[in-house]
Amino acid sequence: MTVRLITLSLRQVLRLLLLTCRSSRSKDLELLVLRQELAVLRRQVLHPKTRREERLVLTVLQRLRPLHERLSNLFTPDTLRRWHRELVRRKWDGPHRINKRKTIPLQTQLVVWRLSQENPTWGYRRIQGELRKIGFDISATSIRRITAPKRRPGPKRDTWRQFMRSQASSIIACDPFTVESVKLTTLHVLFFIELHTRRVLIGGVTYGAANLAWATQIARNLSEAREDRAEPIRFLVHDRDKRFGATFDEVFKAEGIEIVRTPWRAPKANAYAERWIRTVRAECLDRVMVLGRRHLEHLLSTYVKHYNEERPHRSLGLEAPGGPQPLRALSPEPSEIGRRDRLGGLIHEYYRKAA
Repeated sequence: MTVRLITLSLRQVLRLLLLTCRSSRSKDLELLVLRQELAVLRRQVLHPKTRREERLVLTVLQRLRPLHERLSNLFTPDTLRRWHRELVRRKWDGPHRINKRKTIPLQTQLVVWRLSQENPTWGYRRIQGELRKIGFDISATSIRRITAPKRRPGPKRDTWRQFMRSQASSIIACDPFTVESVKLTTLHVLFFIELHTRRVLIGGVTYGAANLAWATQIARNLSEAREDRAEPIRFLVHDRDKRFGATFDEVFKAEGIEIVRTPWRAPKANAYAERWIRTVRAECLDRVMVLGRRHLEHLLSTYVKHYNEERPHRSLGLEAPGGPQPLRALSPEPSEIGRRDRLGGLIHEYYRKAA
């Protein structure tokens, strides 16, 4: 801006010197032409844009003119006074002092983030005190800046996901789903899944309407299977389907199992069961034409056996719920790898042949 201001000022001085060499008649004619051009421009441009150095020069020149001549110009007197006030403000407005924040090392940020994620009920001050114990001196404001907006301060209630994970070893979930046969007959399936091991158990398959009596009888039939568990079952999670009525719940309550009903229209609350339904449909049922109840029972029993004993699970570290431990340092030679076909080749299982 300074260079442009000096250039513009020198240009105005040169113009003033040149005007002194011209006759008054020539200057009067030029003045008339300029006024006419100015009138044309005023009709086209209501608010012309100017630079800072141009405002300064115009303000100075207008101050040099007589008072009675200042009214006939491109800019109003209020505009010129406002420009002058801006120049005065800039004169006394010094540079702002910016206090640079102290850079927090990446290692400290990772420790803060770790404590925040592992302890969701801790507030910023609680995390600050814990960090001081291990030698990290950091303010609560910095902790909030690191963890926000993923985390809110103050104690929190346990979320549904935290409850399911912390109690997974003692929780089973059940859910029904339907399958349409070739004859458009609706088949109802009720299954149970252990959240900790991901083992699935098919309770039953029936034609027509699956009522409360059918579900209650399945619950009674599972009593012997539950007795074989090393760890007792404490919770049973299911939705608010009418098939899970009072008599169905009483069978489990008699064995000391607490019933946990999911909220209304919240399928994510029973996500483990819902995810298994999607899996069995995508890998088996959607690829087969179901002929009837016996055919569906055969499909489900074969698939559940594969699911429980052979299928790797990402949540279990790519291991099967009840299958053998994977072999290490496996030779990649094709002659040592065998394959078993399930459901007519719909599912493949691979194993290592004996030497």
